[in-house]
Amino acid sequence: MLDPTSKFQPTVEYRPIRLSDLQVLEQIHVDLFPVRYERDFFLDVVNSNGIISWGAVDTSRSDELVGFVTTKIVSAQDSEIEDLFSNNCLWKDPTLVYILTLGVVDRYRNLGIASSLVQEVIKYGTSIINCRGVYLHVISYNQPAIRFYEKMLFNLVRRLPMFYYIKGQHYDSFLFVYYVREGLSPCSLLGFLEVLVTKIWSNRNQSTHEWSRFKESSTLLVTQTDTRIISSEDKRCHV
Repeated sequence: MLDPTSKFQPTVEYRPIRLSDLQVLEQIHVDLFPVRYERDFFLDVVNSNGIISWGAVDTSRSDELVGFVTTKIVSAQDSEIEDLFSNNCLWKDPTLVYILTLGVVDRYRNLGIASSLVQEVIKYGTSIINCRGVYLHVISYNQPAIRFYEKMLFNLVRRLPMFYYIKGQHYDSFLFVYYVREGLSPCSLLGFLEVLVTKIWSNRNQSTHEWSRFKESSTLLVTQTDTRIISSEDKRCHV
């Protein structure tokens, strides 16, 4: 929800990222992130080629892209947290939603945009029958990002030593997970009924988008690949 005390109150709406957003999407990544992404990454985003994305646009400025989140579906067994989901008697092939990048341009921070985007990712993960969670990496010194994900009820489950390499120096990474259907035993009757209801809901509401808005604390970045080498060209690090 927009801050009622703020003089700057744009009209923000949410939609999938489109081909027409390509140039702006690339520029925002350059402006915000020290990581340099290949052109193919952006083409995959705008063409939905293995990447699921949501964009925040300012409709008062000709549908200008001002924020985004990009994600992909991964098998739990291919993640660093496979052991958290291995003892599961109902979901034989659990999957996870991995947040690749999340960003909001400077002027649009503290308007709840990042929180709304993350909420949409969570709802998307919940709609997938065998999805067990949403996860991401945060560099260990990024306290605003850590507080943000804790506020969004993500759980810190791993500290990965020397995960990032930035300008000749190694940094640890924190791995955060939001558990889908947390607290329900998948082997219980309640857990089974919850899965059945989720499947029915998913089939009926694939095109439904209900956006929740929460206040954010910072523009955040989660990097794209397992190779976390950060360019020294950009002195600003939002990882």
